[in-house]
Amino acid sequence: MAKELKDLTKRSVDYSRWYNELVVKADLAEQSDVRGCMVIKPYGYAIWETIQRELDLRFKMTGVQNAYFPLLIPKNYLSREADHVEGFAKECAVVTHYRLKTNPDGDGVVVDPAAKLEEELIIRPTSETIIWNTYKNWIHSWRDLPILCNQWCNVMRWEMRTRLFLRTAEFLWQEGHTAHATREEAEARAKQMLDVYADFAKDILAIPVVRGVKSETERFAGALDTYTIEAMMQDGKALQSGTSHFLGQNFGKAFDVKFVNKENKEEYAWATSWGVSTRLMGALIMTHSDDNGLVLPPHVAPIQVVIVPIMKTGEQEKFDAVLGELAKKLIAKGIRVKYDNADNKRPGFKFADYELKGVPVRIVMGGRDLENGTCEIMRRDTLEKETVEFAGIEDKIPALLEEIQQNIYAKAKTHLDENIFECTNYEEFKERVKDGGFFLCPWDGTEETEAQIKAETQATIRCVPYGVSQENLGVDMVSGKPAVARVVIARSY
Repeated sequence: MAKELKDLTKRSVDYSRWYNELVVKADLAEQSDVRGCMVIKPYGYAIWETIQRELDLRFKMTGVQNAYFPLLIPKNYLSREADHVEGFAKECAVVTHYRLKTNPDGDGVVVDPAAKLEEELIIRPTSETIIWNTYKNWIHSWRDLPILCNQWCNVMRWEMRTRLFLRTAEFLWQEGHTAHATREEAEARAKQMLDVYADFAKDILAIPVVRGVKSETERFAGALDTYTIEAMMQDGKALQSGTSHFLGQNFGKAFDVKFVNKENKEEYAWATSWGVSTRLMGALIMTHSDDNGLVLPPHVAPIQVVIVPIMKTGEQEKFDAVLGELAKKLIAKGIRVKYDNADNKRPGFKFADYELKGVPVRIVMGGRDLENGTCEIMRRDTLEKETVEFAGIEDKIPALLEEIQQNIYAKAKTHLDENIFECTNYEEFKERVKDGGFFLCPWDGTEETEAQIKAETQATIRCVPYGVSQENLGVDMVSGKPAVARVVIARSY
């Protein structure tokens, strides 16, 4: 086995280092020469393409259409919604000039001082401002509503501390932006899209999540309410994995987007925005993977089945006739298959490589198998191997993939359920939160208490969760004041 494949730090030794190494060793991504930006490699991008494809289908089933808006935003647009600009001002990258020129000293190029822009342009950290400035031209009557747009794009937020997929200066995402005639429609859309994200996380990524609404401090800048899905990583930390925002009329007012309603009266449009990013890749890795590498749910795996022959010189033709035909049958069933008959790598290297990359099912056939009409199947989720009859195996693989998908989800759901704790004692909480977990705690609703918890424990209020009783709350474990909600508190990425 190649050294780079086996020397993966154990999760129990250094979880953070394990994650960083795995992203690189599994060929998902690497650091670029541009500070804080990453190169997503083909294998990693193939996972992102599946995420895009599956989410895009779900968006369109709710009536959403894709569009595209400019990368560059005039600076004055960000000044129009006060909370929004305050939330993003420190993360904005600014374009000030539009031309380079040859350095008079003859060494490369320099910025041409004569090419200074009259108004600086901001590389989009998010697109509410430029989209709502555009919607002003689209919306005049209630008949023009709703507008349901989404765009797949990149954004830039100037992060100081970066980690591949989890937090990078530039990242890929989708951002939905909708306009509505009534508050009720907008709120319903924001909640609907959160459900789309939660169902996608479960059905495709096999990630169980906690749904809820953010505290005022944790809301998106410019939102009246932010709805969130929170996933639990194997170390017990939370990862915000998708958000949907009810923006009220804030952006309608900021950009003067008015319409004539059914009563023939003029009012401002109601807004939502919602998004997930390549951060989902980090969630996928940290929820399921193990000390041997990635564990990918079949629904999102770029390669669902890999077929590896163990053959001697001169045997390739007869193996190709048998295994190549199997690959074609599986592909015809819609399964993503790779038949690896390359003779420049040893079988052991291939096994380690595909295990590292999380391929859900491996089918191996050697000379004796060929004679006996058998093959070996290994499933990545359990690392179990089984010798089976080769005849008709193509009919058994789809069910096996579904079994693996469900098993991976069940394991993650058990981990989540076993690490949600009720806690009403602050001293106990301070000790236990160090080891991870989601803590259901009564909260008095004040920013002061929230800030104290964060300062003393590095944990934050993740959300007021759905499906959790908000009765008989008692008192806040920090302040002793009457509680207004039972919230999830955790350390997070």
